[in-house]
Amino acid sequence: MKLFVGLDVSLAKTAVCVLTEHGKIIEEVEVISEPEPLISLLEGLEGTVEAVGLEAGPLSQWLHRAMKEIGLPAVLMETRQVKGALKAMPIKTDRRDAEGIARLLHLGWFRPVHCKSVSAQEVRAVLAARKAIQGNMIALEMSLRGLLRNFGLKVGAISRGRFEARIWELVEGNTMLEAAAAPMLRVRAALRQELAGLEKLVRQKAAEDPVCLRLMTMPGVGAVVALTFRSAVDDPSRFRSSKNVGPWVGLTPSRSQSGERDVSGGITKAGDVNLRRALCQAATVMLNRGRGNALRTWASHVAKRRGRKRAMVALARRIAVVLHRMWIDGSTFRMEVAPTN
Repeated sequence: MKLFVGLDVSLAKTAVCVLTEHGKIIEEVEVISEPEPLISLLEGLEGTVEAVGLEAGPLSQWLHRAMKEIGLPAVLMETRQVKGALKAMPIKTDRRDAEGIARLLHLGWFRPVHCKSVSAQEVRAVLAARKAIQGNMIALEMSLRGLLRNFGLKVGAISRGRFEARIWELVEGNTMLEAAAAPMLRVRAALRQELAGLEKLVRQKAAEDPVCLRLMTMPGVGAVVALTFRSAVDDPSRFRSSKNVGPWVGLTPSRSQSGERDVSGGITKAGDVNLRRALCQAATVMLNRGRGNALRTWASHVAKRRGRKRAMVALARRIAVVLHRMWIDGSTFRMEVAPTN
């Protein structure tokens, strides 16, 4: 008897639904969200497990890896598609979600998602930590600016290195403002120090990776963009064509067609948001400050016809395609070669 198992994973417990090949539910249960109890349950089922489906998420990758290591046919399912299918259910519970996932498996109406390697997830953790610290430091600076603005004290345009001295210059002589600014400046100094350490680690990791070194030969692509692209793609061979990378990142126009209605909208924004932002940053740098090359020339022509914002998005998509091709071919970026359509 063939079995299809749907898992709705949460932090504490996982809802499990087991379907037969005829779509009949034979077991519904909750287990702790740990590999051992899940594997024990699956191995104790009477029948052949054809597929075990999990909605892609933080815990799902960990559980997926543990099940694949012992030979279970685990499948990560795309979150957007699963959520869209489960919206049809009038009542939402973990039990019903597990049933819905199992039925998607049974019907074959799902899109599998690549489970990233441990090394790729470690790099992404470092990049996420860097971004969190950087965001908190910027938030502190903006809070300080806002506090002083209430008293008519304007920080103005100032470099990051002179920011602290400028704050002390403005609050000097006011004991209450000094008391308010001092702890915030100490926290900012600590965050800045930790950020510098992570920046050094990111640059070191990129310099030690031959793939990142090749990717960084493209203007506008630095250590952060190269590591973000490498850790997000993880395995370049999973794309049959480099042109598939653009839609995967969510940098292609959306479309809504029904009858005589056919509307092309903004980009789909599917896939990794951090990679999409990194590619857009690289495109902005190349378009505004990069050296002359075929990609920049093409984007400049697009900007004249459609505007700089559309040109930036189109250039980001092409950068993703070219970076993937460079990775596959083992080549470096060549300024004189015109991009292919």
